[in-house]
Amino acid sequence: MGAWFTREIADAGRLRLFCFLVAFILAFLFIRFSVRMIRRQVRWWPGNVAPGGQHIHHVVFGLVFMCVGGVGGLAVQDGSSGWAAAAAGVFGAGTALVLDEFALVLHLEDVYWTDQGRLSVEVVFITIALCGLMLLGLRPLGANDAAGDGVWGIAGVLLFNLCVAVIALLKGKVWTGVIGLFIGLVAIIGAVRLARPDSPWARRRYAEGSRKERRARVRERRYRLPVQRFGDWLSDLIAGRPSGRS
Repeated sequence: MGAWFTREIADAGRLRLFCFLVAFILAFLFIRFSVRMIRRQVRWWPGNVAPGGQHIHHVVFGLVFMCVGGVGGLAVQDGSSGWAAAAAGVFGAGTALVLDEFALVLHLEDVYWTDQGRLSVEVVFITIALCGLMLLGLRPLGANDAAGDGVWGIAGVLLFNLCVAVIALLKGKVWTGVIGLFIGLVAIIGAVRLARPDSPWARRRYAEGSRKERRARVRERRYRLPVQRFGDWLSDLIAGRPSGRS
């Protein structure tokens, strides 16, 4: 295990990313455990931080950690040092605290335990997936594959991969588009297949009652909804069930 870590993480220049991801996951799991204990009003858990009756959301602490970790990381010259790893960990923990309240920042109101608050969990899951792909050595938009093709070759590959990934996102396929930023084939499949019925692409290009619109809704019921139910179940298991959901 130690030899693998040295070869694949430290020697490959991924130590800071590894520390960021580990701290990110641990901080997210901790804060979700904390808010669930507070929600249940258990006596043995400290509860909210509310000096003078002012509830301080953990996004505030996340911003402080991100500033400390970010500036500290910039000040460290050696990217393989313990200080660099510690700064990356602090930055990762802060990022987790901020993204866990992403929906609150977006809506500028406390939607944490509503269905709108599920957006925060989705953003956290996407961040973990992206960091995991980069930790495996993948680079966005196929930059690795195009490295030996010259300037115009690199530009062409990057532009093509970006276009198909954006099309997949416009078709409402968030995971396909995001993963497609790293694995071009995934983005191409998402770009050529039918859009989700309520996506920006479908609203502009699929006329109401058209054959494509009907096929898109059939596919949504047959394939997308079971996946969505599993995603909701996993999200509820890890992050807690929104208020009002049975």
